[in-house]
Amino acid sequence: MPVVARPRQEPRGRSRAWHDPALVQTEQNPVTSRWPRANSAAEWAGYLCVAPLVLGLAAVGLLGDYPARELAQRATIAWGAALLAFTGAVHWGLALAGRLPWQMQRIAGALVPMLIAAVAGVLGGQRALALLVVGFGSLWLYEHRVLGTQLPPDYLNLRRQLSIAICLLLALTMFVSDAAGLA
Repeated sequence: MPVVARPRQEPRGRSRAWHDPALVQTEQNPVTSRWPRANSAAEWAGYLCVAPLVLGLAAVGLLGDYPARELAQRATIAWGAALLAFTGAVHWGLALAGRLPWQMQRIAGALVPMLIAAVAGVLGGQRALALLVVGFGSLWLYEHRVLGTQLPPDYLNLRRQLSIAICLLLALTMFVSDAAGLA
């Protein structure tokens, strides 16, 4: 009877690290294994990153004097731009780690959010808030429609929830800015 080599199995309850060469997708190694599950600390960190947008919305709506409301609006724009650039950088990191193949579309998907964030920072005001909403919405569509099969379902679920929350908060900040007399 021939000896058959069995694949190496991980101990129960333990997943492989993201940088394990066996999980890196190449033409010779098409990865079909599951992605490691995001831990709850990473999920909480994602949700906590939305908190400054809530504070910015409240400050734009509740602060009494115009300069303070304008500063709150600029801080909200800056935070939203940082979040958008970070989200694009996630794709860059996945491609660097070999988890996503390098293609021109992937490079654009990683760099365009940064460019949108920079333009929003320069524009300022309600236009910047609207541009950030469009940027987050477009990135969400790109991730779900173009990369949906290549990204882990847990990540896509988290990104959907965060994108909806961020777009809602930025849009509300835009409306409250208009009511507060901010450009």
